[in-house]
Amino acid sequence: MNPKVAIIILNWNGWEDTIECLESVFQITYPLYEVIIVDNGSKDDSIQKIKNYAEGKIKIKSRFFHYLPENKPIYVREYSKDELDTSISIKENIKNPVSRKNLILIKNDDNYGFAEGNNIGIKFALNNLNSDYILLLNNDTVVDPYFLNELINVAESDLQIGVLGSTIYEYKNPQEIQSAGVKIHWNKGEVINLTQQESKYLDEPKNVDCVMGCALLAKSELFNKIGYLNKDYFAYLEETEWCVRAHKASYRIVYVPKGKIWHKGGATSNKITGFTLFHYTRNKFWFMKKHSSKQQYFSFLTYFFGFRAWMVIGGILYRQKSKEILPSFISFLKGIRDGVLT
Repeated sequence: MNPKVAIIILNWNGWEDTIECLESVFQITYPLYEVIIVDNGSKDDSIQKIKNYAEGKIKIKSRFFHYLPENKPIYVREYSKDELDTSISIKENIKNPVSRKNLILIKNDDNYGFAEGNNIGIKFALNNLNSDYILLLNNDTVVDPYFLNELINVAESDLQIGVLGSTIYEYKNPQEIQSAGVKIHWNKGEVINLTQQESKYLDEPKNVDCVMGCALLAKSELFNKIGYLNKDYFAYLEETEWCVRAHKASYRIVYVPKGKIWHKGGATSNKITGFTLFHYTRNKFWFMKKHSSKQQYFSFLTYFFGFRAWMVIGGILYRQKSKEILPSFISFLKGIRDGVLT
């Protein structure tokens, strides 16, 4: 028996990326999965466009696959957040016996961020789908047809493996590795994406500190044991913080080289000036205060205010357009303020 996987894809005003991601997901070879789209209050007609795709009305063009009209229509079941909040079981409403032909569409009334948006999808999967695994997948990704097989094969090989990540390649440069697992430098508070060369990984799975949230597979049992993503983070470092909790609960976090996806990156956050600077800065302080030792936190503060902050300010002045410099600078300072004081 193959374990069942719930694939959760978060959408916010990004239907074009989302339907390309969906088409790649509906072409994977793994036999037992359900797909959940969580729409975070989009205002760009995303919901209707996604339904049009499911009906076969929108053909996808991509360098990574050929569009398959024969896997349409896809059965769409819609739920509002209010319906889910009633806590009434909706298992009987998911009627299509062929799970890979289902698309569950959860419509949030607002943008709850990456953390809580995914939490809503995770809770739905655990309460209604009896999923053995949860896969968090960014909408700006395209997946290899065999990537989920590779991840599940490794996950099933060891009961202590709780979280897994694939090799993440650059979408625009498909041979360039964006992440081969993640390493935390505690004395600097830096979360570094490893490359295959830096980490000396070949084909064998390796333990890592954490994996990128754009393609994170987790055993369902973890959410009952360590909780969900921290919704206060909203976006950035929430998957890192969650992986650290998993590690503290004695689970292995594993990078699987043969699982492959391609990631655009910044498709959502780049729409808002200062969004990344504020949330990443604030969350870094929160993360370090909660999980680092006193010595590590002091070292982090020394590094941040003595070096890193000035590098960020220099980057703002050098890279940003003139009209974006002041908003970006303010966002950075607000991130420091909220991170230190709350």
